[in-house]
Amino acid sequence: MNQDGIRHVCGFNDCYSLNEDELVICVHTNKSIKTVTLMCNDPYINGCSGTDPWEGAPVQMQLKYELKNEFIYSVTLKPKFKRIQYYFVLSDSKEQCMLFEDGVYDPEIMNKKVIKHFFKFGWMNKNDICSHPKWVENIVWYQIFPDRFCRVGDNKSVYGKKLKTWSVNTPFGRHDLFGGNLEGVASKLEYLKDLGVNGIYFNPIFCSEENHKYSIDDYTKVDPDFGTNESFAALVEKAHKLGIKVMIDAVFNHSGPNFFAWKDVCEKGKSSKYYDWYFINSDDFNKKGSTEDSRYYSFAFVDNMPKLNTNNEEVMEYFLNICKRWVDEWNIDGIRFDVGNEISHAFIKYLRKNLKKDYPELYLLGEIWLDSSVYLQGDEYDSVMNYPFLQSVSNFFLDETLNANDFRFKMNYCYSMYQRQINKALFNLIDSHDVDRAISRVGSYDKFIQMLSILMTLPGSPCIYYGTEIGLDGNNDPANRKVMPWDSIAKHEYDDTLSLCKQLIGLRRKYSRLLNNDNVEFEPSDSRVVTYTVNGKDTLKVTINAQSDEINCKTNGDILFSYKYHDGVLKNGGVIIQKLA
Repeated sequence: MNQDGIRHVCGFNDCYSLNEDELVICVHTNKSIKTVTLMCNDPYINGCSGTDPWEGAPVQMQLKYELKNEFIYSVTLKPKFKRIQYYFVLSDSKEQCMLFEDGVYDPEIMNKKVIKHFFKFGWMNKNDICSHPKWVENIVWYQIFPDRFCRVGDNKSVYGKKLKTWSVNTPFGRHDLFGGNLEGVASKLEYLKDLGVNGIYFNPIFCSEENHKYSIDDYTKVDPDFGTNESFAALVEKAHKLGIKVMIDAVFNHSGPNFFAWKDVCEKGKSSKYYDWYFINSDDFNKKGSTEDSRYYSFAFVDNMPKLNTNNEEVMEYFLNICKRWVDEWNIDGIRFDVGNEISHAFIKYLRKNLKKDYPELYLLGEIWLDSSVYLQGDEYDSVMNYPFLQSVSNFFLDETLNANDFRFKMNYCYSMYQRQINKALFNLIDSHDVDRAISRVGSYDKFIQMLSILMTLPGSPCIYYGTEIGLDGNNDPANRKVMPWDSIAKHEYDDTLSLCKQLIGLRRKYSRLLNNDNVEFEPSDSRVVTYTVNGKDTLKVTINAQSDEINCKTNGDILFSYKYHDGVLKNGGVIIQKLA
């Protein structure tokens, strides 16, 4: 019997509390395994001491996810006494094996008088459950890069830089300013409501000489290029009246060069009381240029972004108070943590514990580009930016040798990384200020619409990067940060794309509860026609034709959205979303 790849950990994402009553148990196997039975019971049943003699009751596990090289079987239990002891019986239809905590055994182990290492989940403690504010599950986000979104008034930069002409055709570099401001954002809130989004994620709005504001000099003040603290408070209030949540960017991994603590360190060196707020490795640290010489640590090797020591208790306390100030002054709904995997776990645990105590509905989002399960165990972030989703969806359209099975395996991979409740709050995206725009990445308008359709119909909390709703193009920084072409939008030049995006967002909003559950079934296929159903009270079926030929696509329900579909034929590059009868 092939025993390779059979594994389980009693914790993390293999065994966890879904809520106060339900416990999820998952086991990983190779693809020769056909059935898995969980043998489980309370560890103290019938007077047992937790070791032999003890017998588990059989519960059949279901195949939850198929990945390229493995199966993941799962079952959801309701332990009467909030604890469970268990082991697994696995079969390839000819032979069996047993999985205990210390490894895989042949069935003969059950007849031997040896101590067996059973798995044991000690207790379903409420404080250990990974949870998030429920409102996040119904949000369609819209990301705004303030300098490039909208400019109102005769704006001038306080940093003495000449503003570029507001046009997508204006040549610009990485450090140029266009003068977008909060007044401009406020003037477009009705546009966003009409688009259908109900959450705004702002890139940093605080004092910084850079257009991106990721090198922050003062965390207490809105950058005067954008407006004032009062104007931001008014913007949030208006957004809330329109039913739009607001999330801002927290850059706590590093500061800007004019942040008071860094300035003090540069002036006084080791005698500065803020010296330990940073990672300084050389007496000769105070010079310009790349930090690849390790004189001090910084974000990447950027000298004007010195890395903060988030292990330092004073740093923790300072930024906790900053977060509280933001919530109290502006009534924001969420905080996104830049470079969320480079700040200390202790720091995020400290922030969560203290912020959730006073603001239980505050959403905490980490910017992490990879498997983030270690940050999503209930005591750190509520969710993370789902870049594995972006990469997997993009790769399917970039590599036309991949088929629908490859897509199925990758989507299952993305959703198997996290606990089921987390999947409902994942910040799904297909582009952002840090990557090339979706339409430029895949080089096809059809593929772009197909990606939007996937974004809006799979579990998570989808985000539209400003301009994506009109198919704004641009390769990576700085081209992905073009200004919004408001004059062209007003002239209806983008109406077709805008209409398609509105339809998809509207569908997402209408069927949010259905689309944001984990009951998604991908149809196996070695073609490039991706088909999946989302099942619940209703059933929605999504068909993506990514192959070169058109296909016959019968409908047996209401068509909710279609692109390049007519009279039962779905053309290459087409999409159809239907509600099955």
